[in-house]
Amino acid sequence: MSAAANPVRLAVVGNPVSHSRSPQIHARFAAASGHAVDYTRIEAPLDGFVATLRAFADAGARGCNVTVPFKGEAFAACARLSERARRAQAVNTIVFDGEGWLGDNTDGAGLVRDIELNAGVGLRGRRVLVLGAGGAAAGALDPLLATRPAALVVANRTLAKGQALVERFAASAARLDVPLSAAALETPGAGFDVLINATAASLQATVPPLPAGTLKPGALALDMMYGAAALPFLRWARAQGAVARDGLGMLVEQAAEAYFVWMGVRPSTFQVLTELRREVDAQAAKAGASA
Repeated sequence: MSAAANPVRLAVVGNPVSHSRSPQIHARFAAASGHAVDYTRIEAPLDGFVATLRAFADAGARGCNVTVPFKGEAFAACARLSERARRAQAVNTIVFDGEGWLGDNTDGAGLVRDIELNAGVGLRGRRVLVLGAGGAAAGALDPLLATRPAALVVANRTLAKGQALVERFAASAARLDVPLSAAALETPGAGFDVLINATAASLQATVPPLPAGTLKPGALALDMMYGAAALPFLRWARAQGAVARDGLGMLVEQAAEAYFVWMGVRPSTFQVLTELRREVDAQAAKAGASA
């Protein structure tokens, strides 16, 4: 029987999930890699995430991606965890196997690859500001620390939550000799080289209330959101004299990292990102024109 008759079964599980571009991305990865992959979307009931995963695994699937709001539940459901998932306390990639589900977190690795490879901004020796202290920020901290920035500050509206996140990664930061601290969102400090917006502000079409001078001229300002949702942040960043970037590259790069976890092959992302960028920018322009 041919490989095409027995494709590797994968999915993205979330609620809602109809908007996810992961099936398109992984279909392109599979075609370029010569793999037979059946990657679909699964919308799990809010009270039935683990049961949905178990049914998918029992049907012979190799693994899945996990998106909002289930990354915390996925962390709790996995019998084994990668170190980056353990510290993030969130899982976005699962491998189903006989030894028990293996949970990983590829978000931070995808973020760093997008910044350093696609945007061409080296993070070593840079002052980096991360906005937010939720799961998105937690998933990014380990890979960001590994690049050895000159300093990494987590700014959050609730300072205590930011401090708790910093405490979780304090040992890693100390081992790498990276100054890691928390700050209030309104007073994060000044002169940052790189800003990463890991808050949900873009979902409400708002921009975090940062003071003037937060960024150096020419700094990179990246929003983890992409498409029309990221437009207010991108406009704000350009008004600060920053280089504005959305999260589409991060999306593609974290998907490539997940593909490597499942298939043992790291697909090239350049063509996929180029094609997806064209589609997303056209849709964002159309949304902006009709707003």
